[in-house]
Amino acid sequence: MAKRLPSAPPVLPGLAYVRPLGSGGFADVFLYEQDMPRRSVAVKVMPSDVRDPELLRMFNAEADVLAQLSAHPSIVTVYQAGISADGRPYIVMEFCPGSLAQRYRIERLPLDEVLAIGVKMAGALESAHRAGLIHRDVKPSNILITSFGVPVLADFGISSSLAPRTGEEVLAMSVPWSAPEVISEHTSGTVSSEVWGLGATVYSLLAGHSPFERMESGQNSRDQLRRRIMRATYPRMTRADVPDSVQAILATAMARDPEARYAGAMDFAEAMRAAQTELGYAATPVEVAVDEWAPSPSAIDFSDAAARGQRRSSVPYQSLRHGDEPSPLTTMARDEDAGIGSDAPRARRVWPWILIAGAAVVIAAGMVAWAIVTAGGA
Repeated sequence: MAKRLPSAPPVLPGLAYVRPLGSGGFADVFLYEQDMPRRSVAVKVMPSDVRDPELLRMFNAEADVLAQLSAHPSIVTVYQAGISADGRPYIVMEFCPGSLAQRYRIERLPLDEVLAIGVKMAGALESAHRAGLIHRDVKPSNILITSFGVPVLADFGISSSLAPRTGEEVLAMSVPWSAPEVISEHTSGTVSSEVWGLGATVYSLLAGHSPFERMESGQNSRDQLRRRIMRATYPRMTRADVPDSVQAILATAMARDPEARYAGAMDFAEAMRAAQTELGYAATPVEVAVDEWAPSPSAIDFSDAAARGQRRSSVPYQSLRHGDEPSPLTTMARDEDAGIGSDAPRARRVWPWILIAGAAVVIAAGMVAWAIVTAGGA
């Protein structure tokens, strides 16, 4: 696919454009400065020339997925979404200044750091799976690094529901990290293929290259990688400080037969935690939503391809301004002031108080005059 030039950044309320951050297959990402509260944000925008309903559906689904899951400490945070003035859907997200897209290729990542990243990403995926969602594009470039140095999973743009679909599904993949059953187009993604992708990602971070990539020039075309993955046998890495126990975990995660892999991301996480303990590292916590707060699998409509923008909120409200009958609360307050059980209309109870107040003023004035006269006589 030819590389697409970024579209022009849209004018967005409360946001000032700074610079482009990147361009993908069907969306551009820009850096903006938010006015209130003041912070840098990443804004993902669909190009103005994209009219494909399927891409719009995927874009909507990403906003909804992130809204459901972005409270997870290992998933990028979404702040808002909407439609720009020129009609382009956008998502405002946490700005992450770094990623693992190229770092693992230019430096040797420490084993303890990679194991911790593996556990954190497994927790993020397990949370998504429990919500009935699969990411479908787990790879190093989709692991961003926040301003606090924390890895977070991003780019849920091709995510999908785990529920059976009756319609035709979009098949999307990043070949070097895709499972054999995805490569062969037997499935567009399952929990088992996510386990493969996670294992292949951890392998890449340790080895400095994707699992079936070769160092020789001209040996890593898309078709060549596909053929190697289809007949996959675990390519043992040569890094000396990676013990057999970690190699065995990755070999299980990347088994050609889906049934031979870990049953889910949680099992992968626990295996990685056991390896951390064995190596003398602190075991990284697996962070998943507690059951009563977990997102509902029905919270996201993956068939929704409508362009959704800002909606003005409304609350059902019956005005009492011109009503004849007072509300119960108003009646209660008035009864407490006038005396419980009084049946007299309010207007009829006003004039006695006016007469009493007038008499009091006359008496007070007479007393003041009498005091003055008395003082003068003295």
